[in-house]
Formats: sequence, structure tokens, C-alpha cells
Amino acid sequence: MKSLYDFNYEQIQQYALSKGWKKYRGHQIFQWLYRKRVTSIDDMSDLSKETREILNQEFIISPLGLKDIQIAKDGTTKFLFELLDGALIESVLMIFDYGNSVCVTTQVGCNMGCAFCASGLTKKQRDLTSGEIVAQIMYVQGYLDQREQRLSHIVVMGTGEPFDNYEEMMNALATVNHDRGLGIGARHITISTCGVVPKIYAFAKEHVQYNLAISLHAPNDELRNQLMPINHAYPLAELFQAIHAYCDENNRRLTFEYILLKGQELVEKDGYQTQLISGIPSFCAAAARMNIPLALWNEQIHILPAVHNLSETLPDSGTCILMKSGSKMSQVKEILKRSGREAVMIENCGTSNEHVYLHVDDIPDTAGYYSLIISKEAEQL
Repeated sequence: MKSLYDFNYEQIQQYALSKGWKKYRGHQIFQWLYRKRVTSIDDMSDLSKETREILNQEFIISPLGLKDIQIAKDGTTKFLFELLDGALIESVLMIFDYGNSVCVTTQVGCNMGCAFCASGLTKKQRDLTSGEIVAQIMYVQGYLDQREQRLSHIVVMGTGEPFDNYEEMMNALATVNHDRGLGIGARHITISTCGVVPKIYAFAKEHVQYNLAISLHAPNDELRNQLMPINHAYPLAELFQAIHAYCDENNRRLTFEYILLKGQELVEKDGYQTQLISGIPSFCAAAARMNIPLALWNEQIHILPAVHNLSETLPDSGTCILMKSGSKMSQVKEILKRSGREAVMIENCGTSNEHVYLHVDDIPDTAGYYSLIISKEAEQL
């Protein structure tokens, strides 16, 4: 059955007209969903009984239910949801001094196969509908309502490649961004992509104010091909051509997400990446330097007890990767600073038995998480 969350504001009004109702009826339904945040159609008390009966026959409100919840000491909360077809997805709430951020999932499983991400351990089963994406956000907002708190940021960095489910994702964001929806500001919403080039061009033409984050993670095609299979389809030259087009069209600052892997060369020993990003405009046109945050691993997080090559795998764990030591990360951060680029360190944000969730501590608009592959035998040091 279709969810009322599948409709954005304009679509719910068009639905009302299609039923022979006044357009305002759609506005009322939208208000009940996102301002009064009811969980039952029967609670929409200013709708006639007949109208509510029709809605109950055709729709449900939420297409998911809570299966499990885990809360870390720092308040980070992981929600495991079950969809109507039995599929399971996760969302993560992260608590910051500037507000509350939710990381949402866009697909059941993922086909991108990035070596450092646990999402790819389960192959993509299907795309989520816009209603299933919105429902994650609404459930977390309801959780916060009980604590008299508000959701302030959204990061689309959960399971799945957002640009591989482009239309449904954009429809969902239009709903929660709408001033009659949750009213979450566009610049408080960040979308992360591993580099689906055609959709970067499409996104550029949208002229929305959502933040765009690029999962880069390598300075050259040789290494990126090992880490991120999508690079075979869209190598760095094509990716950065699309990024330049996006920047030219929107004059918006990008975030590059970059994992430093043990055994790989430092940035200053390979000028290719610097050459690629040198022409990307900064967020502030008047700034004298580039402002490209790079996500660097915090030295206090040790993922594996031993070094594993990228080609080695462990049962039920996938490819294992060890991050660079803290001293190397600090060295890279200084290199980036000297070259006039901003770098921020990632710090841990909650843990579970099989995943570590991380966030960018310094950048409110790009707070997000990665599910990292770790050995089941690994000890937390």
C-alpha cells in the first residue's frame, strides 16, 4: 500500500484535486503529517469522516516499523527499521552541540562495492521509495519530539548510493525541506556520492542549495580502481569534469571525503589530485584560498588488530582495511594546511559490535557516518 509520505507538497495537492476535493484539502493533510506529526489518519480531526475513510483505504502513513535500537554513551542512536516487504534498513541519529543530525538510507543494500564500506556487503535488493526515505526522518523526529528536541540536519550517507536512486531521494528531500514540511534548511542537508557522473550533471541543473560531498579516497585512478569499482566507469578525469561543471553552475563549496589508508603514499607525493582540484571555486568567491574539507581518521580509532592487504578478506566481514596512524594523519593535515586547504579530523561517534560510526566534528553541514568493515575478532584499543 502506498504511503502518504510518498507525496511532496505539490503532489498531495494534486491528489486532492484528483479526488474532487479542494486543493486546500491536500494542504491540510500535509500539515497533519509534518507539523502535527500524526501517526494515524484517523487523528486528522478536521477532515471529514468520509475523507479519512478514503485515505485509510488507499494509504498508510509510515511504511516502516522499528525492529531494534542501539544507543551509545555519547547519545548516538542507531535505528533498525523493517519495511513492509520485510527488508531491513538503518538510520543513525547523531547529537552535536549545534543540533541533531540524522543519516538516512536510500537503498536496501548497495551495488557500489567500495572496499571500506560495510554497505556493499549486501548487494542491492531494491531502491527505497521517497516515502520510505521520509519515514526514516519522521521516525527520528518523532523520537526527538518525545525529548522536546528538533532535527536540524540531514545527511544522505547511509546504505546505498543516493545518486543511484536520484528521483526518489530528491522527492524525499523536497518534502522535508519544504517550509510546510519539516522546514529543514537546504544548507543543512548534505548528499554524498561516490561519483555517479551523469547524476552530478543532473544535480547541477537542479540549482538547489543542498550540500554535495564527493567520496574521493584516492589521488589516482590506480588506487581508486581498487577501492571504488565505480571508478572504472567514471575515472577521476570524468568525475572532476562533472565537479567543475557543478561548481560553475552553482558556485557552491564541495566537501571531499578522503580516507587515509596504511601503506599508501601521502598527498604531497602525488600532485595529480592537487592538479584536479586546483580549479574548483571556493565557497566564498572573495576567499584567497581553497576551502575543501577532507575527512581524516582520528588517531584514537583503531579498526583492525593487524594489517590486511586490500585483496584479503575475512569470513562474514569482507575486505579489511587498516587506517594510517595518527602521526601520518597529522602530517597530511599539515601538508594540506600549508597548501592553503582546510582539513578536519573525523572523530568517533558511537559504536556497535560490527560497525563504527564516525562524524565530521568541525563541519555541521557535513556531519555523517560511514559503516566500516572490521574484523569480528578486532579489539577496541
